[in-house]
Amino acid sequence: MALYDVKIEVEEVRGLCAAGYRKGDSFLLKGFYIEPEGGARICIHALVGMISLLSPFSHGVSAKELGIGEEDDIGYVQCPDPGRPYTCGGTVVFKLARVTEE
Repeated sequence: MALYDVKIEVEEVRGLCAAGYRKGDSFLLKGFYIEPEGGARICIHALVGMISLLSPFSHGVSAKELGIGEEDDIGYVQCPDPGRPYTCGGTVVFKLARVTEE
């Protein structure tokens, strides 16, 4: 089975993200390592919300099959912070995009 790199990009921030994420911040799952892009830090809470999906997605399971998207190579997940009125924070929606060789 192929192993794809996955670009993880902030698609939307709802409320106030405690980690300071902004739309467009991104990092790359390259093989088995996460590489920040442009100084983006990786929030452990956000990582927990996506880690169980990153492995099958990077190994070729489609986003449709995982229930996280309408296309095979693009899916969406969010961090587990529910935001107001439950916490003082907010939630972040991340876009997962498989990087394909051209």
